[in-house]
This record gives sequence, structure tokens and C-alpha cells, in this order.
Amino acid sequence: MSPDGEAAARALVSRPDIARLLSVLDEDGEETRIVGGAVRNVLLGREVRDVDLATTALPKRTMARAAAAGFRTVPTGLAHGTVTVLVQGTPFEVTTLREDVETDGRHAVVRFGRDFTADARRRDFTVNALSLRRDGTVEDEVGGIPDLASGRIRFIGEADLRIREDYLRILRFFRFWAEYGQGPIDADGYAASIRARDRLARLSRERVRAEFLKLLAAPRAVEGVTLLEHGGLLARLVGRIGDAGRLRRAAAAGSDPIGRLAAFLVRSTEDARHLREILRLSNAEHGRLDLYAGALARLVGRAHPLDAAEARRLAVLYGVKALRDAGAAVLAEPRPVLTEDGRDLLARYAAGRAEAPLFPLAGQDLVERGIPPGPALGRRLAEERQRWIEAGCPDEWLMRP
Repeated sequence: MSPDGEAAARALVSRPDIARLLSVLDEDGEETRIVGGAVRNVLLGREVRDVDLATTALPKRTMARAAAAGFRTVPTGLAHGTVTVLVQGTPFEVTTLREDVETDGRHAVVRFGRDFTADARRRDFTVNALSLRRDGTVEDEVGGIPDLASGRIRFIGEADLRIREDYLRILRFFRFWAEYGQGPIDADGYAASIRARDRLARLSRERVRAEFLKLLAAPRAVEGVTLLEHGGLLARLVGRIGDAGRLRRAAAAGSDPIGRLAAFLVRSTEDARHLREILRLSNAEHGRLDLYAGALARLVGRAHPLDAAEARRLAVLYGVKALRDAGAAVLAEPRPVLTEDGRDLLARYAAGRAEAPLFPLAGQDLVERGIPPGPALGRRLAEERQRWIEAGCPDEWLMRP
């Protein structure tokens, strides 16, 4: 561990809210440490968001001590030993040391303990099994520090066993490698993931969705999903073949995870509907994929060059966000062919320097022209809007007599 990492670790445990919580929990024969992602990230010099702690104290004792110190507590997972303690408005998950007694790959029966080494060995990857004492000492029971330094993501002990404990660890393996890994993926972990790929069907769609979107957001997302596909795992997860080229372009353009999902797996509105079901997407997320599919079809299906007028039409019909996502995905493909003004407008949409045109007429405008309110007014307004779109969505519009 580097001197910078040591200094950062000491600074983390010295943070006022953390130092106060540790002083309350880490005494009278009990020991509490910071564990997991917070330790990993502080050693890497990355942002530390959530801070989780592990303790030898049983949950009821944790709650009693926290309450006596004036902290609010929430019994978020007592069956698994987890209590959330709020210190100055910041939540901390405090979990009693434990070991899995029984697991079916989705749920585990746990037994509480007092051994930090045993607790570390039951975790998924070596880089996630580090712990940080109150005095700033980092404890590494499984070789996580050298793996962190070399960018190696590997399972603790036998990869097949770790995966059988929780099949979501397959996806987490690819996600952590795409986020933190350097060099090739760990061969043992990859082979074990392939052997267990049929068990992915046992996972809840919500858990798959969360991990898959995090994978798509990672720096090495393209390599990660390519390995998923080559290992036969992608088809079992989403039932589709991905387009790594479009994903690469979407990532380069800074698309968010839903934009990357669209680029990678959506070619039609049917794909959008399928992903809504298979990944339990929200209505808003599905709506984005659906609009993306519509914009994509208009972009790649054009026989003639796309000019600024057509770009304005697409922005009105599908929204600037969908047009931006679709445009980023198909950049440098044979279609669409862009005119100079079309390319300029798409670039301005992508940079946030232009908005979709607004239809310059409203119902009141038609009333003032002598059309009474009612169904006829609505039909006439729709007809004028369609004419306006066909004309390229100009800023000003004259109604037909």
C-alpha cells in the first residue's frame, strides 16, 4: 500500500461523523471496522460515497449503543445482522460479522460471529475484503492489496464455490473487472462464470437490471459485455445479440447507462419492449428506448442524405435526447449520409446548443381565426402540425386559408 493510500485511510477514519460512530461502537470488548467498497476506493484515491461497517457486536447491542449516543437507527436487515445508523444525517450500514450457513444462490442463512478473517473470506472478491481499523490500519486477509495494485479482480478461494453462494456474483465479476480491472480478465473466474451461466435464470430481473446497467457504465464496458457474449452469458441474461461498435460509440459520446443500453441492444421497438420485460425497466426508461428505436429507424433507413430539415423533424417526433443517442450510436456507419447543415444541427443537438423546434400555433390562434372550439378545431390543429412537420418545422408558420 502506498503512503498516499495510508494517509487517505487515516483521513477516512478521522472524518468527524465516522470517528464519532466508531468511538461509540468500537469499545468494551467489541470491535468495528470500515469494510468493503469504501476501503477499496480510498486506497485507489477514488471518491468514497457509502461507508459500510462490520462489527463484532450483535444487532441489538449496536442499536442500543447508537441510540444511547443520540443516533437514529433503522433495522434494515436484522435477519442478516444489518442496522442503519444515521450520524448527522449520513446513513451508515453496520453489519454484525457473519458466515453463510446455507445458501441457494439467491438467499443465505447466516450465523453471526466475531472473526474478521472468517468474515473476509466469505466475501466475493479479494479487493472487496479489506477492512480498516479505527486507528487507520488496513487489514488484508486474502491478498486484496496486491490485487488492487495490479488491477486484478479475482474470487476469494474457489471461484465456483463463491458463485454458488450467490449467482449474482457472476455479473458482479464482469462489472468489477470493467470498473477496476487492468489487463486480461481472471481466467479462473471467467471459466467458473461460464460453467454457472445457466443459473443466471434464477436471479431476479431487478438484481440483473441493477448490475447490468452498472456494467454498461464502467470504463471497460465494451470489453466486459463482449466477454459476456463470447462466454454465452449475454444471451441468457437478455436474450439478444449486442452491437459492441454502437456501444463503443455511445460510450465515447458520454451516453448514460440507458443510452448505452439502447445503443448495445435496441434495433427495433420490439427490442425495447423485450428489454422492458426482461430487465424490469421503468416506464420512463422504456419510453427512452422506444423513442430511440424510432429515431434509429429513421436515421439508418434513409435512402437520401439527412439535412437540417429532417433533423428538425426527428427532434420534434422523437425528442432531442433520443436523436442524440441514436446519432451517437450510428456515427460513421454507412447510413445516414449527412449534408453539411444536417451534420451541423446534429452536432448542436449533441452539445446541448439547440432544442427541438416548437410548433408555433396553439388552439387560441385558430379560435382567433374564426374556428370555434370543439373536435373540428383539434383536427385542424393536428393537420396544421403535420403540414408544419412535413415542411421541416420552420420557426414561423402560416395557416392554410
